[in-house]
Amino acid sequence: MLLDTASLYFRAYYGVPDSFTAPDGTPINAVRGLLDFITRLVTDYRPTHLACCWDNDWRPQWRVDLIGSYKAHRVGQVVPGGSDIEEVPDPLEAQIPVIVAVLEALGIAIVGADGYEADDVIGTLATGAGMPVDVVTGDRDLFQLVDDDAEVRILYTARGVGRHEQVTNAVVRGKYGVEANRYADFATLRGDASDGLPGVAGVGEKTAASLLGRFGDIAGIQAAAADPTTELAAGMRVKIKNAAEYLAVAPEVVAVAREIDLGDPDLWLPGADDAHPAPRDPEALAALVERWGLGGSVSRLLATLGG
Repeated sequence: MLLDTASLYFRAYYGVPDSFTAPDGTPINAVRGLLDFITRLVTDYRPTHLACCWDNDWRPQWRVDLIGSYKAHRVGQVVPGGSDIEEVPDPLEAQIPVIVAVLEALGIAIVGADGYEADDVIGTLATGAGMPVDVVTGDRDLFQLVDDDAEVRILYTARGVGRHEQVTNAVVRGKYGVEANRYADFATLRGDASDGLPGVAGVGEKTAASLLGRFGDIAGIQAAAADPTTELAAGMRVKIKNAAEYLAVAPEVVAVAREIDLGDPDLWLPGADDAHPAPRDPEALAALVERWGLGGSVSRLLATLGG
């Protein structure tokens, strides 16, 4: 089970009342919500391995170099020569270090890679895992990883963790009219305002699916636009040609990386055996529970891990 951690703690922050506070009154709703999400998911699916995948760089420069508008609307502070800072509500930002400390004390792996997003970490861990993989996310971009043959599916949390949808290739095909392995091309053509991707002007979801169904992939669509003998409407031919500069770079931005060097992270679930105790650092965890008032959430998760 691979968690798109930021997706989950943002959902917890906005979905769990801020009346959940530490003894000193500090909001702790995102921490408690994330821990409760993990408890529910582990209870329901009983994974053997678990990773909290992390955005070491939420807006990698190499993607920005290709498409300058990539996530530009989310930038809260520009850092010259460095990684821009994402606009995050202050009460949530203060909780992120607590989340890290609690996960580390529990022994749940946090896996990130410098210069890459959590999506890329997920793509790398999911590819060639040699076991069934569930990816927990509210981000449709990761639908491109769905692979029925390799038993990779998405647990899509757009309607909430408790009402998540199990996304297989049939679900992607039913929703969008494309196979999961063509979803990245579909997203490139359609664009995505939430990521600052303009798409091809005049091409929406239905048109993107139709073009891919007829011509296979973006390269095939561009070849058809360049060939006057193909049955492609003149207007669409112009739109594809006009988007040549965008289509030359966007597929690399949209595609998740699948071959990052992550070393050899220990993804075994804590409590699975003597080598992976739960919690890994009982003293640190006890101090965190007392400092932040996390007793109920931590107790429930420890009971689930121990089970």
